[in-house]
Amino acid sequence: MSSEEVIADGTEKNSIDGSVLDSTLRPSAWTGYIGQKAIKENLRILLEAARMRDAVPEHILFYGPPGLGKTTLAHLISKETGRSMKITSGPAIEKVGDLASILTNLASGDILFIDEIHRLNKSIEEVLYPAMESGVLDIIIGKGPSARTIQLELPPFTLIAATTRVAMISSPLRSRFSGGVFRLEFYTQEELEEIVRRSAKILNTKLSGNAESEIAKRARHTPRTANYFLKRARDYAEVSKRELDIQTVQEALELLGVDERGLTPSDRKLLETMAEKFSGSPVGLGTLAAALSEEEATIEEFNEPYLLQLGLIERTPRGRCLTSAGYEHVGKKVPKNLQEKLL
Repeated sequence: MSSEEVIADGTEKNSIDGSVLDSTLRPSAWTGYIGQKAIKENLRILLEAARMRDAVPEHILFYGPPGLGKTTLAHLISKETGRSMKITSGPAIEKVGDLASILTNLASGDILFIDEIHRLNKSIEEVLYPAMESGVLDIIIGKGPSARTIQLELPPFTLIAATTRVAMISSPLRSRFSGGVFRLEFYTQEELEEIVRRSAKILNTKLSGNAESEIAKRARHTPRTANYFLKRARDYAEVSKRELDIQTVQEALELLGVDERGLTPSDRKLLETMAEKFSGSPVGLGTLAAALSEEEATIEEFNEPYLLQLGLIERTPRGRCLTSAGYEHVGKKVPKNLQEKLL
């Protein structure tokens, strides 16, 4: 394979399979991971110190909105340390026995990655405490007065966890992530443009006329969304036999219902519902979810973070409110009570 077929971070350009496209775009080296500079520097020091002491890295927790690179960081840590990584998620661990099986099958130095750790059952959390802190697994055999506890020694391991809802993780569990609790930040326009250019190179796709700028502008400050938009724009360009330029990107994203600020149809429907049905009055999450026929978690985790960041809505003690910018975005007149408030 020629050197021209390998990206700077080690990814092979022609090793692309549609079934694993997202993992292909995932950086396989630190040089390919763009953004989150403070976290990368902290991890560099943590991993180097562990290597110098010939010890396993301490437990790490990543949190932040979906699509910012939490899982990618776990993969990079595994690659950097040369350790095997076992992957699971909070919902997949239903019983204490499930966790016990995973922990007892770890080899010395292995990494255990638990995604959505906030969804772990509390009884399972309690089994994790001694495992993380003392490297032992307490198993209770039997019930009632005849019950007894067996303590199993576990090999040294590193737990890396990821969550979008850090407040739902109990304080005792959070405190045991001695390697650090890191919050991933939203990405800048420049960082997203660099990510799009890198992904386009891996996809053997030529961008023209600052197409990456248009994709990044609408990507909700999130790399996963930027890559998704790039793939859809590439599909549109190939089918219509056109260059992948700004106009092509605009037309492709219009088909998806994504506007110039990255708002989706569900985002705009939320804003319009707040403007038309509640006329500027605060509305509770449950009421808003019922009005939209949507789940509360979807609004809270997908729609709200970006709308709050753009200043289109705001949270108050009485509920969610549409701001004047929110009214303007959906072409609605700002109600008098909100105008008076602004004055």
